[in-house]
Amino acid sequence: MKSKQRYTLVFIVIVVTIDTAGFGIIFPVLPQLLTDLLHTDISTAAQYGGWLSFSYAFMQFVFAPILGNLSDAYGRRPVLLSSLFGFGIDCVFLAFAPNILWLFWGRTIAGMTGASFSVASACIADISTGKDRTKYFGFINAAFGAGFILGPAIGGVLAQWGTHMPFLFSAILSLVNFVFGYFFFEESLEKHNRRKFDWKKANPLGALVQLRRLPAVWSLVIAMLFVSMATHSMESVWSFFTIEKFRWSNAMVGYSLAFIGALSIIVQLCGVAFLTDRIGEWKMLIGGLCCILLGFLIFAFTDMQWLLFGGIIVFIIGGIQGTAMQSILSLSVPDNEQGALQGVLGCLLGFTTFVAPPIMTSSFSYFTRDGAEFYFPGMPFLLSAGLTGIGLALCCFRMYKQQSKDVSELKV
Repeated sequence: MKSKQRYTLVFIVIVVTIDTAGFGIIFPVLPQLLTDLLHTDISTAAQYGGWLSFSYAFMQFVFAPILGNLSDAYGRRPVLLSSLFGFGIDCVFLAFAPNILWLFWGRTIAGMTGASFSVASACIADISTGKDRTKYFGFINAAFGAGFILGPAIGGVLAQWGTHMPFLFSAILSLVNFVFGYFFFEESLEKHNRRKFDWKKANPLGALVQLRRLPAVWSLVIAMLFVSMATHSMESVWSFFTIEKFRWSNAMVGYSLAFIGALSIIVQLCGVAFLTDRIGEWKMLIGGLCCILLGFLIFAFTDMQWLLFGGIIVFIIGGIQGTAMQSILSLSVPDNEQGALQGVLGCLLGFTTFVAPPIMTSSFSYFTRDGAEFYFPGMPFLLSAGLTGIGLALCCFRMYKQQSKDVSELKV
């Protein structure tokens, strides 16, 4: 690895870790903050939590392709820095929110600028090729997991001093990250690989039209949509689910998320590199989806906490599918359109983010409310298992088509 590549990779890992930690800090206290502001029970608070996710995701759906194309035209650095600054402002809104409306304003701002992970992915594509790209994507996914160790653990501790304290700390962390990036981040996109900004590609509908040029990955993109909708059940209802079913404290929720983050680091740093060289991206994708499916079924039906943690282990091992998917899709486009690809994917993932959380939180609320005909807090995870099964079927179909094509080319 060249020195510039190593420096860029190290910086991106640091940025993603700090940014994710800032985001994860707020997870353990969000249910309590919502119940305090609304003066309601946790079931109703879960519904509002879903709509907060909706407001964030809708803005990301609109702005992700714009930011992705801007990064192809003007470089990754200015877009990444604007994202970090926007999240810092969002946390300030959340920290001093006197009512629920302020929370919605904060989430809207963050959604408009929320491109740190997609731009980081574009940076990885800029500095890598071939199988190295899969390994590098594993590094930033591991950084994502590291942030989830630090963030929820810190949030759980800070919650002892009030629900607003984690948001203040998160704002400071994100703004420090912005200053760090301003002085130390070097642009990763070479000038000869840049292209003019095009509004046809930058609006959500235009971005989706661009996928017509890549018919070979359409089924993977659709599969990604279903799996993304499924995994949103974790961030949307995990805190509410464990508090309702297992009577966990805010600190315990934070520790469980930290446990998830620790496992993610191990899987992404060790498992991805090991499996990429031995079984390749396609088998990693299929095997990972099988693990995620099993994990969701365990979450949905178990009444035993030790088995719940077993399900977490299986679920996190399944995280190799996301890294494999990123690599397969990234290798399908030229270097000067990596930002556009990440913008399109960000747009699609934004779509799932504003569709899935209200569905997940509403299903949780419906089956846990007073007078529910059938009490079943695991319903969101059962829905997620079904969505993952659809994604798994689509990926198996695409892998079969790819293998058939490879065999035909060998015969010719």
